[in-house]
Amino acid sequence: MSANLLTAVWAKTDWRPALSVHEWESLLGQARQARLLARLACQHIDNSLLDDVPIGPRVHLEGGLRLAERQQHEVRWEVDRISRALRGIEGPVVVLKGAAYLMANMAAARGRLFADIDLLVPRAQIEAVENALFAAGWISDERDAYNQRYYRQWMHEIPPLRHVHRDSFIDLHHTITPPTSRFNVDGDKLLRDAMPLPGYPGLYILAPVDMVLHSAVHLFQEGEFGHGLRDLLDLRDLLNDFSHQANFWSALIERAEVLGLQIPLFHALFQLRRLLDFQTPEHLQSRLDQLGPNRLSRALMAWMLGLALQPDHPSCDSRWTGLARWLLYVRSHALRMPLHLLIPHLLRKSWMRRFPPKT
Repeated sequence: MSANLLTAVWAKTDWRPALSVHEWESLLGQARQARLLARLACQHIDNSLLDDVPIGPRVHLEGGLRLAERQQHEVRWEVDRISRALRGIEGPVVVLKGAAYLMANMAAARGRLFADIDLLVPRAQIEAVENALFAAGWISDERDAYNQRYYRQWMHEIPPLRHVHRDSFIDLHHTITPPTSRFNVDGDKLLRDAMPLPGYPGLYILAPVDMVLHSAVHLFQEGEFGHGLRDLLDLRDLLNDFSHQANFWSALIERAEVLGLQIPLFHALFQLRRLLDFQTPEHLQSRLDQLGPNRLSRALMAWMLGLALQPDHPSCDSRWTGLARWLLYVRSHALRMPLHLLIPHLLRKSWMRRFPPKT
């Protein structure tokens, strides 16, 4: 059996939890590293397999599920607080990623753990939204002037905001990719098509095609592949949720072309087929193939992603895994910033790590 037991749970239609003690240790370790322990529990529940899991591993799965349920209750509370804090703000406030999946009761929210809540607002409203959140208790802990300028001038978000009492975090965006990025997305186009979030006046979620494209570009531009399998599962669940909509796939391809996100979508769908046996519509396959880069780039990315999207656990590592993840990390930075900005930025980060300022 493959060392990557975690991916096999979702990729194999005949999966059964008939594992040795050592294999259970590896599977649970992989799931923890990928932040998928509760999702693994949900998968066994959905297939009526949890009772077949030995008592030792089952305790871990059920514990992960309880933690996820508690976090989801807390996120719902925080979104309600955010809604109240921003009632006076003009224009839409869009809830992104995991919190959006949760608040819209989507399959991608099942068993999900949360580190923060992501919001998208018009760039012209960033200051007003930040001030309203400050009045409600969310503050920025970033005190370095360079980092403040880095976020506000070059990035697609301001420094993270932390609630002074509850330690909840908000990432406030004005688009989904840095303005300096190769895949520079016009945030206003996303906001124009956003849909109201029922029960929360003033809050919205992205349109289905934009939700899929955001997930794809986040995975392949951020360079954080420790949670890569979770992000792939998000994409699979989103596509399964939306595929029943009339003309969804054609609309997705057209939207990728409008936003300039053809390449992230191509790589996302390729890896979904490869790792999770996800099938795209056959009659659109030639159009989907045309989204990708040249053959050399496809082959190189397929090799690197094939290694990097494995769970970040020793049982899944090969001699080339570290190199592949490093190359993708470098690529992610090169995509986000041009060299004349990137090189000074990385040199400064390296210097600050080596010689941190005295406090």
